[in-house]
Amino acid sequence: MRWFKARACAGRPNRSLRVAAIAALGLVALVAPAGSAAASSHAVKPNRVGMLDCNGLSPIQQPLRAGMVCSDPRSIYDGEGARFEDNGTYIGHDEPDLRFMSSATGSGNDVTWNETLPRDPHRLPDVKTPGKDVTHWFELSVAPWFSMALCNPKSYPLNPCKPRSDSNAPRHPPTFDKGGGGSSFLEVQFYPPGFAPFVDSISCDNTHWCASLHINDLECTIGFASCNSNCEEPTNFAFIQRDGVPTGPPSPQLSNLATVTPNGETLLMNPGDRLRVHIFDAKLSGGGHALRVRVDDLTTGQSGFMTASARNGYMATSIKDCSGTPFNYQPEYSTAKFANIVPWAALETNISTEYEIGHFEPCNKVQDPVNTGIDTVWQRCVGPYETDTTPDPTNPEASDAPCYPKGDRHGALDAPPNLVSGCLAADLDFDGTSYRSDWPNKLGTGPFPSPFRQLNPRSRGREYTQQMLQTDAAASEATCMSDGSGCAVPAPGSPGNFYPFWTQAAVAGKCVWEFGQMKNGNSFGETAQYGGPSAYFFGNLEGPLTRTTHC
Repeated sequence: MRWFKARACAGRPNRSLRVAAIAALGLVALVAPAGSAAASSHAVKPNRVGMLDCNGLSPIQQPLRAGMVCSDPRSIYDGEGARFEDNGTYIGHDEPDLRFMSSATGSGNDVTWNETLPRDPHRLPDVKTPGKDVTHWFELSVAPWFSMALCNPKSYPLNPCKPRSDSNAPRHPPTFDKGGGGSSFLEVQFYPPGFAPFVDSISCDNTHWCASLHINDLECTIGFASCNSNCEEPTNFAFIQRDGVPTGPPSPQLSNLATVTPNGETLLMNPGDRLRVHIFDAKLSGGGHALRVRVDDLTTGQSGFMTASARNGYMATSIKDCSGTPFNYQPEYSTAKFANIVPWAALETNISTEYEIGHFEPCNKVQDPVNTGIDTVWQRCVGPYETDTTPDPTNPEASDAPCYPKGDRHGALDAPPNLVSGCLAADLDFDGTSYRSDWPNKLGTGPFPSPFRQLNPRSRGREYTQQMLQTDAAASEATCMSDGSGCAVPAPGSPGNFYPFWTQAAVAGKCVWEFGQMKNGNSFGETAQYGGPSAYFFGNLEGPLTRTTHC
């Protein structure tokens, strides 16, 4: 397999680093200093465990989680688009995305989504026949999310940034790499039930959905000329809480086990619940503004929120020394015009909804355990999802880790038992559940779960006027070349020969978006909806820019 070199990185290019980091996770996370969530005007040095690098590859800090769900950065090498490498390793992400645009004031900083959470089959997952197995949502997407561009002068391209202003927009074609304000990427992530604990897996528990306010920065200079390999993609993270108080310090520097452990105030949502998600710039008591996410569960009447403020412990990271400074994140743009994007993200996006896929593979059994002293992590998946494809000695997956067996309670973490054996490595050979026809195919459950149902978003009561479908899956394909050749979905040569798609359908009197293999409405040509290679973003497939559709 041929892989583009994204750039020269300081640090150690070692794929075994991931396994070593996972092995250290249980031992380090539980003894990490608690830190403080209180705001301070001083730079804060990073602890020895935290979230300095979303991909878990910082040479100076052990990762808090074995695998965060990260934004996929893009890169340029020798003047051409390239795969982004973190400390010499291409991580791989797959983010099929539905983007909405508008020129109305406020559309870039105030958006409301309405969705209905899906249901899983009553039967436990199977690991028998790929494409026909009983499947649950945690096997398909580890984190469906909503996004927004945020203002941060300490993130790529390290320029001053004025909140809620279109003056931050980077120069549009032929490149997005000159000018523009410093930019961070918000993902309001939702986590499906069934594969806990969250600290080293996917779920909050086996029966509820939970959500977070998750922000990625990128510590690289303009044009991706150089990056700080100690903190390339730092992450701020906090669960959506009923009282709005983080479970632990959210920052890359001070986050600890409490940060990624739900507590009694974490908003837990049931499968089938109807939700309203409001993302906006909130006025703070005492002055100032900060990004806030509010989730109202319209079925149970419960609500939760989180504010990305200095007072709550959110911090911007210095490219110089990876220290953190308490920071109020705010929306970057006034409008959601086409040119108003996060300039460093692999996707050409701002206001969007997507499904993070390609992060799970079910197994009959897992092998090669590593005992961390707190938990045991396995490194190899055995089962039909592995054996139905031709072995490839150049497979970019050096390890399937982290893997866990069915019924695992994760040692001292005492989690609910896992519903199936499975592995969470980035699926760079496209043989996991995400790339099989195990996706929702009807409104009810059967062997497959039911779909999410999402309405078109609105900003201050107004609809967005344009939409675009896209995916960055091709960046993970060995066949994908910088000239756009070999870039396609399904991935050329993938064993399942399947890629999920968006459908818009009339359901219960409402026009909703579904995702999977639904054929009850307009599926926009199924995988043809993703169009072809972008002229400017390597590995990104983009459908046409159209007026917002309705049923």
